[in-house]
Amino acid sequence: MHPAFSIALGRCAEMGQGMLAFALPPRCPGCGAVTPDDHRFCLDCWSQLVFLGEPCCAGCGEPFDHDPGPGARCGACLRDRPMIDGMGAAVAYGDIARRIALKLKYAGRPGLAETIARQMIRLVPPGGDAIVAPVPLHRWRIWRRGYNQSALIARAIASKQRLQLELDLVQRRRATPILRGMGPAARAKAVRGAFAVAPERREGLKGRSVLLIDDVYTTGATANACARALKRAGAADVRLICWARVLRDEAEPIDIQGER
Repeated sequence: MHPAFSIALGRCAEMGQGMLAFALPPRCPGCGAVTPDDHRFCLDCWSQLVFLGEPCCAGCGEPFDHDPGPGARCGACLRDRPMIDGMGAAVAYGDIARRIALKLKYAGRPGLAETIARQMIRLVPPGGDAIVAPVPLHRWRIWRRGYNQSALIARAIASKQRLQLELDLVQRRRATPILRGMGPAARAKAVRGAFAVAPERREGLKGRSVLLIDDVYTTGATANACARALKRAGAADVRLICWARVLRDEAEPIDIQGER
């Protein structure tokens, strides 16, 4: 190709990108206000997000009011040790976090998986070689929705961290009822036996760490059921990271649809 022609093509591409940016400027994932770059929040939405981190329970990630020291667990995890070996959430479940989660799940906005993944990256354990796997949806939910939102987030995280991605490592063998309104025991019973790892996947899972990806954490019933299936199949440890979690002192949101 002649150099002059290559230069002309490059300039045309730049012009086209400029026109596209003018016609469809980047917008805040929370409210839709115009922002400088894609996946950037406006100041108002950013200030409403409650970012989570240490100090927190070493089991379920519930925030502590004070730092009790490394490895400390909350009362709930001391009474009933979870199957997951740790959990981290990027933000607390509030108005903006809820809005973004619902847009991704129900409004046909798969690009928000990249926005969410960018905030979850800091939760990935450093220097590891964990297998990244999403919490699965039942095939009928995927058929109605068109995609598994947790799988989209998992793909973005695995790509950014250069980790092994296994989208179908955990399989949902049966549909589960809506968990909203159920107590812990009833939730655990509802998801018991709902997840499995195919026999042919077990050899590659033995002794490995798994990073389980989900969008919203409510009580952990689904995550723990997935972790149980993974450990029975040979996983050494299973950690969960998610976009948002419902804090225990908050009322359970009515719009999570009971999936988690």
